[in-house]
Amino acid sequence: MATAVAIQPLAPRSNPMAISTVRPRSVGAPRNRRERPCDGCRRRKSKCVLQDSLRCVLCEFHKQDCTFVEAAQPRKRKLEESSYSAESQPSKSPRLTSDQPPLSPRSTQRPPTSAPSNDVFQLNHTAHVDRRVPLGETLSLQREQHCRHIGRTTAIDPSLLGLAILGDQTETSVGFGKIRKVAGNDYFTMHNDASFSTHEDEMQALMAVEQAVAPYGPALIDIYFRNVHPSFPILQKTTFLNRHRDGDRQFSAALLAGMYLLALKWWSQDPVLSQHPKPLTYVLEDLAMKSLNVAMQRPKLSVLQAGLLLLQRRQATDWGLTVQLVALAQDLGLHLDCTNWSVPMWERRLRRRLAWALYMQDKWTALVHGRPSHIQAADWAVTPLVSSDFNEEYSTADQEILADEDDEEDEKSRLVFAQMIELTGIMAEVIDVFYTQKAVAEFDRGGAHATQLILAKAKPVQLKLKEWFARLPAIARMDAYSSGKLSSNGYLHLAYFATEISIHRRIVQSLDPAVADPYLLYICRSAAKTRLISAMDFVNRLKPEHLESFWYFASTTNFALISTFGNLLRATAPGHEEAEFYRNRLKEYRWALGVSSRRAEWLEGALRILDATESLLENMPEKSHSVRTSPVPMPAPAYAIAISHDYGDGDDDDEDMEEDYDEEESE
Repeated sequence: MATAVAIQPLAPRSNPMAISTVRPRSVGAPRNRRERPCDGCRRRKSKCVLQDSLRCVLCEFHKQDCTFVEAAQPRKRKLEESSYSAESQPSKSPRLTSDQPPLSPRSTQRPPTSAPSNDVFQLNHTAHVDRRVPLGETLSLQREQHCRHIGRTTAIDPSLLGLAILGDQTETSVGFGKIRKVAGNDYFTMHNDASFSTHEDEMQALMAVEQAVAPYGPALIDIYFRNVHPSFPILQKTTFLNRHRDGDRQFSAALLAGMYLLALKWWSQDPVLSQHPKPLTYVLEDLAMKSLNVAMQRPKLSVLQAGLLLLQRRQATDWGLTVQLVALAQDLGLHLDCTNWSVPMWERRLRRRLAWALYMQDKWTALVHGRPSHIQAADWAVTPLVSSDFNEEYSTADQEILADEDDEEDEKSRLVFAQMIELTGIMAEVIDVFYTQKAVAEFDRGGAHATQLILAKAKPVQLKLKEWFARLPAIARMDAYSSGKLSSNGYLHLAYFATEISIHRRIVQSLDPAVADPYLLYICRSAAKTRLISAMDFVNRLKPEHLESFWYFASTTNFALISTFGNLLRATAPGHEEAEFYRNRLKEYRWALGVSSRRAEWLEGALRILDATESLLENMPEKSHSVRTSPVPMPAPAYAIAISHDYGDGDDDDEDMEEDYDEEESE
């Protein structure tokens, strides 16, 4: 049984204790030079930080003796590598030495989950050197320094930087540090992590995170890459697993905590973990947020990864954190086109995946909270994702085979991720067209013609939405799932309904029975009713394979939007019969959500919002009883006809479904 590690508090500490004040060590020879690291830190080439114990921080973490008996190793000449080039020039990819073989796609396969070892920190320190990724060549993942993008309007003019003489690493030193050129007029300032007083607290926080889930960390990592990563591929899987297996523990504490928190969702489904007490999530959340706030002082891709993972399960602070992550990403230059940058190809691919994940986070957070988006099209130069961007190998430039291509479910999840990005672009256009302050003011000025203005603007974006759904690959459809295998298609289709509802919601809000043309009113409300019924039917068709899979963070609100739309139609119904129809349908919808929440606890948030909107209608005046009759058909404007077209959930029986519900309502 491993000895428990004493976790120091995360609050800012006083200056490290002077070496002369530390008690004489009972293990190995005493330290006789202030700057000399212990043997273990020397081998790891890590900073040796003393604490008030018999071992330094890293040796305490790795459960090993802290000695000072080995002689210094001879310095090795730095491996020279050819410069990185664009993906179109594979011949200029980094060379590999004989002791750094290409990673096999099979190396990403992890053994099945087994009974976790009690010694979670028992590590192998001899093998990881052979497979370590050359992080020193990266721009935004270096261990000891971080970068910040130099904008075109700053006091440092890129034209003047172009006159500087650059060294082998395309870097030059200036009065305040180093500047690195990646391409053209794209430059970054490079800053040492150690210049920040909180740098030494990271290892302490990482120890606390590991201890919070010990000894189940490796099992949770397995679950994360099995259930989360395929649907949300913002990590470099091969790199992470190789480093984790081989004992390299220089990870971001916030990132590791975020991975553990998401993996805990499937704790009860694991046959081994379910037999043990589940770790306390609030402890991990507290550690994660504290570590994230500290790490944001040093912008790196790992910080952005950690924030995005934490946002997939947090909503109370997701607006403020999303804004912070957008700012951090712009520091890292993620809004730029990195295709021709002189950084490793695997980092360029990772940057593109991360950039689009942040784009989705910003746009859906804007929808969820009804706030302005912080990513503007005029300042977004990231190229669309292609299939090779999901290649997570780092070894060669011409290796275009995906590491997990033999896993059909992983391939489907990656495709759903790519489709979600495209759908998010359409949803962002819906926000720009209907919900920005400029759009609201324009419709207000339209007065009695506001509905016609909205319908005219709705037609182009609805056609884009219809075309997107028509192009949706078969494996991304709701019925494309295998029994007993998790399918993440649900969050994509739910986002589609949320986008449609956001259009029809704005149309219904603008309808004024006192001034609207009766036939136009009938067409708009009928189309809205069809959309609502299709969305509610989608919830009824969810299977356990869908409910227990990964769901995007906005899904809770998107489920709630369906009930909100139903209550809007109920509140604006012209008669008692139609209002009762929607009331009954909403009761059925609530029941369906309640049943589904037994497998997906996060749906309880949608139920709370549903109940809140229901309570707003408790004092609604009783509507008059009247026999519903359809207005006499007459020529309708082209934009109104477009609204009435059926492209709800892609099923051929939508029109029959609407007729059935119409008959039920008239009865």
